[in-house]
Amino acid sequence: MRVRPRGDRGGTPTTEGDPMTDTTAQGLSTDRDAGPFDPPSQITRLRETRPVSPLEFPDGHQGWIVTGYDEARQLLADTRFSSRQDIGVLHVPYETPGMPTPTEPSPQVPGLFIAMDPPEHTRLRRMLTGAFTVKRMKALEEHIVEIVERQLDGLAALTPPVDLVKEFALPVPSLVICELLGVPYEDRDTFQSNTAKFMEKDVALEDKMAAYGAMMAFLSGLVAGKRAEPGDDLLSDLARNDDLSSDELTGIAFLLLLAGHETTANMLSLGTFALLEHPEQAAELRADPDLVVGAVEELMRYLSIADIFYRYAVEDIELGGETIPAGSTVIVSLLAANRDPRRFEDPDTLDIHRKARGHLSFGHGVHQCLGQQLARIEMRAGFQGLLRRFPTLALAIPADEVRLRTDMNIYGVHELPVTWSPETR
Repeated sequence: MRVRPRGDRGGTPTTEGDPMTDTTAQGLSTDRDAGPFDPPSQITRLRETRPVSPLEFPDGHQGWIVTGYDEARQLLADTRFSSRQDIGVLHVPYETPGMPTPTEPSPQVPGLFIAMDPPEHTRLRRMLTGAFTVKRMKALEEHIVEIVERQLDGLAALTPPVDLVKEFALPVPSLVICELLGVPYEDRDTFQSNTAKFMEKDVALEDKMAAYGAMMAFLSGLVAGKRAEPGDDLLSDLARNDDLSSDELTGIAFLLLLAGHETTANMLSLGTFALLEHPEQAAELRADPDLVVGAVEELMRYLSIADIFYRYAVEDIELGGETIPAGSTVIVSLLAANRDPRRFEDPDTLDIHRKARGHLSFGHGVHQCLGQQLARIEMRAGFQGLLRRFPTLALAIPADEVRLRTDMNIYGVHELPVTWSPETR
């Protein structure tokens, strides 16, 4: 991390009388220099010295980064920190060689309610809330377990070493979300490859937009089919709602499909990696499957794969003893917040016995993850089944050779080569 003396350039606020705060971080590192599961050391230092820190973005914008738990929770609950991308320029804290410097707001995408504020956000989210209730998700649990077991059967039939991402972690949530939404599973290779391209940080803008356009064209056709001949699935239910335009439904489908397989797939793979690196905890979880409920919460806290979120300050706002000026891009690190020792004791230790509820990995406030109960069920079934069926599961390569997704907007591993003893079935 490079720092420079703070001053008045670009309207950056100053803090009088505190020599420890007389620096501004320049840019944000994605280097996992503290280990594959820990925040970059730069972000940890920022949290330790100033949980709400000024940040100079690569394009020169004077923005802010929030790394403390209490401060992140307060920010996520305050709608004056807007989620909209069409009211001000949202700046990117990383060097992105293929991307032009933003100079104006992005157009709002119909249906993409995570990039909306109330009341537009409220209107769209309310239409989906009934589909993701705890009761409805519990009703799906038995079927999700069946999907997991079928995938484990297929995995056991293979000769190790195999890539756990390809053979298990990605197919399970993809199958679940495709069935739930009514998306043909045979189209998964197309939307998964376009999703990966869209989520990659250093992709040229034209390539990223081409991937996005291909996904939206696919989903637009799917939505048209649901409106013409609705079936027994979530998108068909929404297609019957005349208050939703086809463009809005396409945007909703894009968001649910993207979030429904990307996040859980990376939690299953990175979570397995973490358990294999903590074999004593994997053994405890294998011996007592009831521990899986708490283990999933702890893995969510410990790994926080959806780490960096963006907000736009619509007015001057006090946060953590700092004044965030109107027009600032503010980024929040959920991983740093979930490792805050002011909230969690010994936070850098994975402890499946920890009471980790209250973590921010599913967000907080009006944008808290709509599908969190579905994700929990998938992870519980996935980790429980994998450890039970493969008691000798182990990495097939050294841990430091596992390819980390530091180049992606959702963290995880690109591949996880694993092996097991021949007698495992």
